[in-house]
Amino acid sequence: MNYKIRSIRADEWAAVKELRLVALQDPVAHLAFMETYEAAKAQPDSFYQERAVGAAEGAEKAQQIIAEGPDGEWVGTLTVLLEEAGTVDWAGFAVERKQGHIVGVFVRPEVRGIGLTEVLFDAALEWAWGRGVERVRLIVHEDNERARRFYGKVGFVPTGVVVPLAGKADERELEMEFERP
Repeated sequence: MNYKIRSIRADEWAAVKELRLVALQDPVAHLAFMETYEAAKAQPDSFYQERAVGAAEGAEKAQQIIAEGPDGEWVGTLTVLLEEAGTVDWAGFAVERKQGHIVGVFVRPEVRGIGLTEVLFDAALEWAWGRGVERVRLIVHEDNERARRFYGKVGFVPTGVVVPLAGKADERELEMEFERP
């Protein structure tokens, strides 16, 4: 595999934006992301500049990790957010211990199945463990079967926590976790 796995740099906001817009056009984007293509496209450049700075190499509260192809094209990404014990998460749940939260997982369809997602997850877990987290979690839509199977394959297990979706009473998201070894 001739791909480079690395954290983004703060000045790469335009590539962050481009890959996000590609991800939001994926056929399962409505299940995988809490944002629409239209909403993301309407964001000003300053939004992506701030996002890149907050998750770039050296940032302490988040890290966006990418898979970069031999030609320099970004072909995959995920972001790890740090959640501190004693805070409340985005869904209103109490955070009981320091943890990582993986969001924004995407790999371009043409390179799926070659192991890039596994390597991205390895890098995410390594970054999170290096910050002293006790577990890493993610939230996945109950109907996103492909993602749920993959997360199970790399060691994430369901916790039983169900996250209701605002404005969608008939849909749920499920928490999965990977405990620190």
